[in-house]
Parts: sequence; C-alpha cells; structure tokens
Amino acid sequence: MAESVRELGKLLASVVPLDPVMRVRHLYSLIPADLEFAGRSTSYMNYGYWEDGCEDLDQAAEALARLLGERADIQAGDTVLDVGFGHGDQDFLWLREREPRRVHGLNITPHHVASARARAEREGVLDRLDFREGSATDLPYADDTFDRVVALECAFHFRPRTAFLAEAFRVLRPGGTLAVIDILPVDPTTPRSALRSPQFSWIATTLDDANWHGGEEYLARLSAAGYTDLSLESIRDRVYEPYREHMVRRLSDDAFVDALAPGQHETLTRVWEGQDLLKEDLELLDYVVVLARKPG
Repeated sequence: MAESVRELGKLLASVVPLDPVMRVRHLYSLIPADLEFAGRSTSYMNYGYWEDGCEDLDQAAEALARLLGERADIQAGDTVLDVGFGHGDQDFLWLREREPRRVHGLNITPHHVASARARAEREGVLDRLDFREGSATDLPYADDTFDRVVALECAFHFRPRTAFLAEAFRVLRPGGTLAVIDILPVDPTTPRSALRSPQFSWIATTLDDANWHGGEEYLARLSAAGYTDLSLESIRDRVYEPYREHMVRRLSDDAFVDALAPGQHETLTRVWEGQDLLKEDLELLDYVVVLARKPG
C-alpha cells in the first residue's frame, strides 16, 4: 500500500493521541479537498448506497442520504437535528425533497461548518438550515426540541456513542425518531487491530473502544437509554463491495483520469493498491441502519 498513506496514519496517531475531538478533526483535515472530491460533483462523505443503476459515488452517496431520510421519516414541518453532517449535502437534499421546517446541523470540524454555512448563504436558506460547531455528546439544545435526530455514517466517532444516544433521547420530542447509519464489526470479538488496510487505519487511531461492539449490544444500549421500537438492519452488501469496485474501476477510466489535476491519479492509484488486504478488511465490517423511538 502507499507509503504516504501509512505516514498519514502515523502522523494522526502521533499528533493527537490524547484529545478525541482533535483526533477526529485531524482525520478529516489530512486529505486535501481537491483530492478527496476529485472527479466528484458533490461533497458527500460516505461510502454510498449502491442501488441498481447507481453509476458513480455521487449518485450512491445521495442514495444513502435519501435512504436515511426515508427511514427517519422526515416529514414536512419537522424540526431535524443532523449530527456530524460533513459538508451538509444531505441537509440540502432533505430540505428540497422532504420539506422539514428547519434542519439544525452540528459538527466538531470547523471547516465543514464553514463550508455548509457558505452554501446555505449562497442558496438563500440560512433561515431553514442552521449549521454550527459542537459536540455530539453534549448537544447545545433544550430538552424535547426535535422530531428527528439523525447521524449519517459518523456515530462511530462519538466518544462514547452511548453519550450521544442519551443526548439524542433528551433533545427528541416524545414520539420522536432517532435514525443512524453506522459502522460495526460483523463479529464483535474481532479486535480492531485485525483491520490492516490503510483505508481503515482510522479505526485503530480514532475509534473509541466503547464503540467497537456488535448489533445486539447496540440495541441493548438503545433500550437502556429509554428507546423503544428498535431496529437494526445490515445493508453492507449494498455498500462496501460496490464502493470498492467503483473506486478501482474509475482509476482506469480515461475520462476520469483526464479530468484529474497533475499528480492526483498517481496518488489515488497508490492509495488503492493492495486490494486483497482491503477485501479482507471489508469482510470484517458491518454497515447498518439503526432506528429507535422516544416513547410518546
């Protein structure tokens, strides 16, 4: 695998080992945006939900956001909290397609907040999209504020996730819905150290041990927090392998290569070497949609 990727992992581990917040901020600051979103038309930061007909990561990433909006049952007039919103693409999608009254976004990464706010200002929707910096485990909102609390492929970063579940329960209105798309080990006895590909070095460097557990434990923790109507569905077959195949395929696509800036193709090719090791890691990881309700 690419030596540069290994060095990034070492850098992350060495410069922010004691501060969980800074650890995640650094993770999302290490890769330059022009490389992370090379050849992209959106700034979604997820692996995508690869429905039949999805041709690229932008379509799949939007399909995943749309799936979460559907499962959360975001409705016209709802007040929604999106925790760990990335650049906020899904919030603009939900505003357009599901017409909530207002979406509040919370994120600990300052440049993500700035990016989302700037887009909301450009599109004239600052009155309906409120993006701010803050912690998922100490939500700066009053009790019983939101109809839906959602987290799209990020709750594994929250330290610990159980604190977020409790905070989400507090700020949900009675009858409100928590909807989370999350990453878990397929087998909870698998150690994090078993993941060896550079693409998943972040699991060793940024994931809280308390978050490394299976689906049954996830549901038990939701129940302990007071939630009812629990469900956990694995969608890994529509996520990991189609994503991997797409990333490998596009690096040999002449149109994609021609659109890259000098040096980008070489860097991306190095990052995506060692496919056998990556496949082994993907077999160890689950990808789930989790739903729960605050009793009404």
